[in-house]
Amino acid sequence: MRSLLRRPGFRLFFVALTMSMIAESVLLLALAIWVKELTGSDGLAGATFLALTAPMVLAPLAGWVVDRVPRRTLFVVLNAATAGLLLPLLAVHDAGRLWVVYAVAAGYGLSYIALGATVTALVQELVPAGLLPDANGVTQTVKQGLRLVGPLLGAGLYVLLGGPAMAAVCALGFLAAAAVGLAVRPAPAPVATPTPGGPTGAAAAGGPTGAAAGTAGGWRAEVVAGVRHLVREPALRRALLAVVAATVGLGFGETLWYAYVDQGLGREPAFLGVLVSLQGIGGLLGGLASAALVRRLGELGGMALGVSAVAVGFLAPVWPVLGLAVTAAVLIGLGLPVALVGTMTLLQRQTPPDLLGRASAALDALASGPQSLAIGLGALLVGLVDYRLLFAAIGALLLAAGGYLLTGRHLSAPSAGTPIETAAVPTGHV
Repeated sequence: MRSLLRRPGFRLFFVALTMSMIAESVLLLALAIWVKELTGSDGLAGATFLALTAPMVLAPLAGWVVDRVPRRTLFVVLNAATAGLLLPLLAVHDAGRLWVVYAVAAGYGLSYIALGATVTALVQELVPAGLLPDANGVTQTVKQGLRLVGPLLGAGLYVLLGGPAMAAVCALGFLAAAAVGLAVRPAPAPVATPTPGGPTGAAAAGGPTGAAAGTAGGWRAEVVAGVRHLVREPALRRALLAVVAATVGLGFGETLWYAYVDQGLGREPAFLGVLVSLQGIGGLLGGLASAALVRRLGELGGMALGVSAVAVGFLAPVWPVLGLAVTAAVLIGLGLPVALVGTMTLLQRQTPPDLLGRASAALDALASGPQSLAIGLGALLVGLVDYRLLFAAIGALLLAAGGYLLTGRHLSAPSAGTPIETAAVPTGHV
């Protein structure tokens, strides 16, 4: 961690990213609360999340943009543009302008997709390969911490300031992130050298990758190049299939927890907030441990451990006991950041820099699409099938995904013995 934070470029980027993530965590929940207060409708409030996720269909195009613009510049522009995007919310005072909230939510959803791919690619530029698990781990730790305080902060600001003023505060947060981002100086991209577990196929053989491959096949080929890369690389293909299976399982589970708390534990729905808090505590611990685990086990090994921990967390509610409920929440929180850090590190290590934006956006889209369908199907099945059977089925699916990742562990060798690159860190910039 010290080696990572000694690098001024990453240190500044981390400060900027944290500012952006705080504004994001406040905004996401507060928009739905705002719509609920304006209309009194739970359905219209839920439609806010639909507006946020709808732009996922544009993920390949967003990834293509990320691979065509300097990542530091794009990080600054996206944060500044998001701040400007929030300004129309200052004029929303009644349900007559509800469409403004939905339009802003859709625009922010697109910005969120592009910013996620930009961050993944920019981290690859800012730190050497040996520090990628640490960089991804520290950002995941902040994200998990914000899962604990973000909803409370967002709801508190909304109650204290009201919707328009809350939007202005979030806009200032994104502007501050853009301002700090201006000071980040990525290092020149190093010349790629073959490494164990690194890119294979065209990338390793010197064949066309990224823009060159896309140009050979036309504009459409460029846009879908990220998907092709995920499918062609053996380790990434295995990770992709496991991620899709895991996100489908998590999607099914979204509505099951309400039935578990009510029918299984016999408690009020508000008790779910306790379980979410326990999951957030587990997430903090998992984020802190994720870099060491991924370095010791390898990326696929770390993903296998994380997904398996989540699987056990989904099997525990089959026996509705309070102690197991606490254990389940903590295990799910522990497993998620470890799996995510393994996924991000594998993607960064096995993807050429000029293709990473499209590959990252493609992974998000391929995981989020099936997950959204699974959420809807889970909401339907929970009224027809015993929730314990559904939890058991999800746990089995996640265990299978974890086993599939573990059997491919040789495709991403552990780097516990690999020296971390800390030499020649300039004092002024990275």
